[in-house]
Amino acid sequence: MDRIKKQVEESPYGRALGVQLERVDEEGAVLHLPYQDANSNPGGVLHGGCAASIGVIAGEAIAGAALGADAGPFHNAQAQVSYLAAAIGEDVVAEARLLRRGRELCFVETEIRTSAGKPIAKVTTTVRGLFGRPSSERPVSAGDHGRADPGVMGPIIGKVPFIGNRGIGVEHMTDGTSRLVMPLQEDNRDLSGGIHEGALVALLDTTGAMASWAEAGPGNNKASTASMQIQILGPAPATDLVAYGRCVHNDNEIYWSDVDVADAAGGRIHARGTVLYRIVK
Repeated sequence: MDRIKKQVEESPYGRALGVQLERVDEEGAVLHLPYQDANSNPGGVLHGGCAASIGVIAGEAIAGAALGADAGPFHNAQAQVSYLAAAIGEDVVAEARLLRRGRELCFVETEIRTSAGKPIAKVTTTVRGLFGRPSSERPVSAGDHGRADPGVMGPIIGKVPFIGNRGIGVEHMTDGTSRLVMPLQEDNRDLSGGIHEGALVALLDTTGAMASWAEAGPGNNKASTASMQIQILGPAPATDLVAYGRCVHNDNEIYWSDVDVADAAGGRIHARGTVLYRIVK
C-alpha cells in the first residue's frame, strides 16, 4: 500500500491533481479527487483529461499491486475512455477493479462518479509491466504540413485552468488539423521524472478536440469529448511533446480525429489514439 500510495500521490502530476489513494489491493482500488479550480474547465466542470488521468492512474495502481514492484515499469498500453456526464464543482471518486491478470498484463475497469454517486466516466485499461526491460524504439510521426495558424480559438485554450496548468499551447488549429505543444515542466512528471501518462492523455484529448473545432469552425456551440481510444507505446521520457491532430470524418455533429503524441525533438511517437468529439450546433 505504501509503495503504491507514493506512486499515486507523490508524483509531481499526482500532487498537482490532488489525487488520493484510499484503498488498493490485488483486486481493486479506490481513489478520491477533491474538487479544485485547477482541474476544471470554465464553469467549474472537471476537465475530461483529468477524469481520464484518474482512470490510467487507477489502472497502474492495481497492476502494481497485482504484479508486484519487480514487474515495473508499467504503462497503459491501451485505454478506452467513455464520458457519461459532467462533474461540476464536485469531488469525484474512482472505483477500479481487476478484470483479469496475466503474466505481464492487467485488464482493469474503472468507474468514476461524483461524491453524490452520479456516474461521469468509465475507463477500461490494459496495463503492461515491463519487468525491467527497456522500451522498444518508437516509430516516428509523419508530422503535419508545418503551418502555424492558431485560428480564432487557439489563443483562448491556454486560459482554461487545467490546460494552462499543463503548459499546453496551440500552434496550429485550422482546416481540420491541429498541432499542440506541451513543454516539459515539473507538474507534468511522474515519480521517475518522465512525462506522466495522465498528462500525456490530457494532451491527446485536447489535441483531438481542437482538430474537431478546426474542422467545424468556431461558434457558440455546446461541445465535449464523448469518448477516446488511446495507445501508449511505453513510458514517456522527460521531454517536450508535440501532438498532431487530424479530423478524419464528421457528420456535422460527431467528429472523429486521429492524434499522434511525439517528442518535439525527434518526432518519436509515445502515444496515439482517436478522439470522438461532439459539437451541437
